[in-house]
Amino acid sequence: QLSDQQKMTESPPSQFRGVYLPPALHPLNKTLVKGGKWKDVDSTQEKRRSFLHDFCKKYNSRKKLQSHLVQLVSRIYVEDRHKVLYCEVPKAGCSNWKRVLMVLNGLAASAHNISHDDVHYGKHLRKLDSYDLKGIYTRLNTYTKTIFVRDPMERLVSAFRDKFEHPNSYYHPVFGKAIIKKYRHNANEEALKTGSGVTFKEFIQYLLDSHRPVGMDIHWEQVSKLCYPCLINYDFIGKFETLEEDANYFLQLVGAPDKLKFPKFKDRHSSDERTSAEVVRQYLKELSKEERQLTYDFYYLDYLMFNYTSP
Repeated sequence: QLSDQQKMTESPPSQFRGVYLPPALHPLNKTLVKGGKWKDVDSTQEKRRSFLHDFCKKYNSRKKLQSHLVQLVSRIYVEDRHKVLYCEVPKAGCSNWKRVLMVLNGLAASAHNISHDDVHYGKHLRKLDSYDLKGIYTRLNTYTKTIFVRDPMERLVSAFRDKFEHPNSYYHPVFGKAIIKKYRHNANEEALKTGSGVTFKEFIQYLLDSHRPVGMDIHWEQVSKLCYPCLINYDFIGKFETLEEDANYFLQLVGAPDKLKFPKFKDRHSSDERTSAEVVRQYLKELSKEERQLTYDFYYLDYLMFNYTSP
């Protein structure tokens, strides 16, 4: 017998199809916010919300997404106690966000003693696609939905540095080998065997190739395809550039315990310099003008939706 999930995957019922959105923009419930220090953060938040909503209205006016609700919510984490839905965007503070969700959920006393592996491989948090249809709809309609994003080029370079410039038992053999084999002429045997030493230029050739030797990966997938911001009406839009104040304001909004603050530590490779605009500039120098333009085009929607300045 097929599980319900499989049945849904194989023949999506009609209620999954043709979602017309965005719905009305609901005002944020600010009754739990304490003190007057959040005025500027709140004003920025309202601007981001209405900017995204207006963009989606314009962009989506004639679009109808033929898609599957379960697929749309597959990256969204659920925290039932404080009624939070968090859509995971890798390289935009997601490890620390998952730590915070575990604390909110009563699974840990502090965000500071949860290891990287526990966060990513511990399976402590449920995703929205693990609920039945009613559970998904109820939560989408009643929980506070948040997404945290980052400048697309910074996010891309950060992902490359993390996955290809450090030893990695998954990305080197799976992605590295395939990338070197396809894009490096006269690659030596060692490189073909280990998949280590992929250059940024080779990585970009892979990213822009419509016949990629290996599929896409969530660390460099567009936010528009990870979280569907024009179909799911996010209540709160945080940015990596203002991560701590945005996150701490959000925790106030959902009534988190006073002592819970968003962690400041860098999750991995803590001795490395953070990926900044200056670091990105150095990497982009390795590309031709055309490659830079095509990379920007690849993330064009993310730039537009979240009002990032084109590089």
